[in-house]
Amino acid sequence: MSRRPSRSRTTRRRRRSSPVRLVRAFAACAAVLVLCAAVGAWYLYRDLSGSIGTSRALGDDAPKSVGGDTNILLMGLDSRKDQNGDDLPPEVLDKLHAGSSDIGGYNTNTLILLHVPGDGSRAKAFSVPRDDLVDIPGHGQDKIKKAYGLEKARTEEKLAAQGVRDKRELETAGREAGRRAEIETVRAFLGVPIDHFAEVNLAGFYHLADALDGVTVCLKHPVKDKYSGADFPAGKQTLNGQQSLAFVRQRHGLLGGDLDRTRRQQAFLASATQKLSSAGTFTDPVRLLHLLNTAKQDLVTDKGWDLLSFLKQARNLSGGNVEFTTLPIEKFAKHRGEDVNIVDPAKIKRIVANALHPVRSTPPTAPQGSPAPGPSKDSPSPGPSHASSDPSTPVIDGGGIPCVD
Repeated sequence: MSRRPSRSRTTRRRRRSSPVRLVRAFAACAAVLVLCAAVGAWYLYRDLSGSIGTSRALGDDAPKSVGGDTNILLMGLDSRKDQNGDDLPPEVLDKLHAGSSDIGGYNTNTLILLHVPGDGSRAKAFSVPRDDLVDIPGHGQDKIKKAYGLEKARTEEKLAAQGVRDKRELETAGREAGRRAEIETVRAFLGVPIDHFAEVNLAGFYHLADALDGVTVCLKHPVKDKYSGADFPAGKQTLNGQQSLAFVRQRHGLLGGDLDRTRRQQAFLASATQKLSSAGTFTDPVRLLHLLNTAKQDLVTDKGWDLLSFLKQARNLSGGNVEFTTLPIEKFAKHRGEDVNIVDPAKIKRIVANALHPVRSTPPTAPQGSPAPGPSKDSPSPGPSHASSDPSTPVIDGGGIPCVD
C-alpha cells in the first residue's frame, strides 16, 4: 500500500518548482513582447518607407552594376518647393535663408556618385561640379545641373499643349522626366551604371542636421556671407539645421567658389554619416525609424530600393571608409552668357573607371640610373592610402574632422 507524501514534502516540492515556473512565465512573456515589438517595428518601417517618395525614373531596363557593387546617384535639388510643387512655408524659407520660392528653379546643385563595393572595401564618392558643360540628351550642351529643370519644363509644356491642366499631374510628370534626364546625363558623362538614386530637396540638409542634434564641421578661416547666411568662426564647431544649410550653400567669399562649396558638402556628408554611426543609429531600431521619419518629408528614391537594408550596410561607410573625389575641370569659359566649367569627358570616364576597377599590373623595371615611371596625368595624386585624388577634398579618417575653406 503506497504512502501518501507528507504535507511538508509536498510544500517543499511546490516551493522548489515555483521559481522555475516563474522564470518560464517571464521568458514566455518576454518572447511575446519581443515578437510584438519586432512585428510593430516592421509595420512601422513599412509605413514610413511607404511614405517616402518613390520614382520609376531609373527604368527596369537601366544598366546595372555587377559583382555585388552598387552605384548610387545623390541629387540635391535647389528648389524652394516641396515634393508636390507647392511653395515651402514662409517660416521654413526664413530659416533656410534661401530667398523666395521663385529662386533656384529645379537645378541639381549637388551631384555625387557613391560607389559601394560588393566586397566591403572602402566606398568612393565622386562629386560632379554643377557647372560642368556636358551633352544633355535632347537639349544639346549645357550645365549638367540643368538637365533636370530643362526636361521638366519641356515635359510640362508638352502635356499642357495636350490639354492637361491639373497642377499636381503636371508637377509629377515633369519631375519624373527631370529625374530621368539627370540620371541619363550623369550616367553617360561618367560612363558607369546607376543602380539607385536619392533626390533630396533644399531643406534636407536642415532636417538631417536637426535630427542628429547638430553636425560637427571645421573651418580654416572665419566666414560671413549675407547670401547664404553663413556666419562662422574658424575652427571646429557643431552646426544646427539652419547653420548646416548655410554651411553647405555658401560660395560667395570663398576662394574656390563652387568647388569649395562642393568640398563643404563632402565634409558635411562625411561628418553626418560618422555621427549616425557613432550614435548607434544603424543598430538602434528606434533611432533608425526616427531617421526614416525625418527623411520622408525631403527624400525621393527609386522604387524598389530597400532603404532599411542599405542603412544597415551604411554602417560601413563611416570612420574613413568613404573616399571623396571632386572630378577635375580643365578651364573656365562662357556658354550662352553663363560661366561654365570646360571638362574632358574621356578623361572623366578614365578617372572613374580606374578608381572603381583599378588595373593592378607590375610596372616594368626601369634601367639602372633611370627615374621610375611616374603616374599618368589621369591618375590620382600620390599620397597616403586614405587620400583622395584632390588633396583639398576632405576625408573622414579614423574619427577626424577635416578643416575646409
